[in-house]
Amino acid sequence: MRHDWEPPSPRAREVIRKGAEQALDPREEWLDELFDAVRHASGTSPAHVDPVLEDGARRANLSNLLHWAAANIQRPGARVSANLSPELLESVRDMVRRDLDEKALDIWRLGQNVAWRRWMEICFGLTSDAEVLHEVLALTSRSIYTFIDDTIDAVSEVMRQERRELGQGTHSERLTTVSLILEGAPVSRSSAEQRLGYHLTGSHLAAIIWGNDVTGDQLEQAAELVLAAAGTPRRLTVPATGSSMWLWLPVSTAPRTEDLESGLAAVPAVRVALGRPRADLDGFRQSHLEAAAVQRMMARLSTSRRAGGYTDAQLVALLSQDVGRADEFVADTLGELARADPVLHLTLRTYLDQQCNAARVAERLYTHRNTVVRRLARCDELLPRPLAHDPVSVGAALHLLSWSGPKE
Repeated sequence: MRHDWEPPSPRAREVIRKGAEQALDPREEWLDELFDAVRHASGTSPAHVDPVLEDGARRANLSNLLHWAAANIQRPGARVSANLSPELLESVRDMVRRDLDEKALDIWRLGQNVAWRRWMEICFGLTSDAEVLHEVLALTSRSIYTFIDDTIDAVSEVMRQERRELGQGTHSERLTTVSLILEGAPVSRSSAEQRLGYHLTGSHLAAIIWGNDVTGDQLEQAAELVLAAAGTPRRLTVPATGSSMWLWLPVSTAPRTEDLESGLAAVPAVRVALGRPRADLDGFRQSHLEAAAVQRMMARLSTSRRAGGYTDAQLVALLSQDVGRADEFVADTLGELARADPVLHLTLRTYLDQQCNAARVAERLYTHRNTVVRRLARCDELLPRPLAHDPVSVGAALHLLSWSGPKE
């Protein structure tokens, strides 16, 4: 049964309408605060560690904000219907595919709290009339909290229906079995192999394929690229969300990320993270955890790279846990070199990787040795301290820089 409330007075209605117009076009700092609430969600919520689920939660929170604001422009102060927008429902379906229940929707209340604080700032900026302000805040407080409650109730039913549908197929069984293995639960190898249709002996290479606004066909195309690069037709595939896929290949050698990077140019917006080939059941789990660490790192750094492997990215993954401190480390260590021509970064990074052998650098970069020497001299001029004083830190900073996205 619908329980509406008394409509606002004309003056309060006008304040709500004007405020909703501002909320419908949120400032950048509002969105940053809203998204930070998702990023710092506590506990074991997978939205805190899975970039795909985290992005879905951000979109859902933004969708809730815009839905409520648009409704209050049309009918200021009236009860707002539950939000069942396509982007919100896609986020919900991803939660169900990852075996999350209705408790995962509590993350929306974090967004609600942020929105309420910003809404109060808007209202205080629109009127100084204490009576009108009291009426507006009392009514909209009830409106926002009721709207989120109604949306969670409606979406909970969608989740239950989605869970029933998934339970009728093999997807749920595969995902459940894989999740148990990844959690380290005691699992019978023979029964797990039967459910997965995949042998858990031997060596395994895990990959995570994902992207924003990508289709299943794009994920499948990227998976075929990984298979071709690894030189095997066999795989275990588990769709993790609507826009991400988990993959395991029975191979002992990982494909070159440079080859994947080149191939992915034909698949817009899709990215691939690889673990290292690992042996047996423990290796099946560990390789996936390594791929997940690379995926989080790539999302954290907003890198332009399309493919990353744990072998190449292990140090960067560790150093970039705190992006702000990582940026500070790069700036302090590299000084003016951090803003120099990327060709200098590549030359010096390759020089350090090749154990300071200029001839090998020239061979790797297909350039003359004298050119390499001139570039290295220029790097030393730009560094705040001579390279010889701390080549390890310089190398680490250069690898961080090579993964980082563009800075404002």
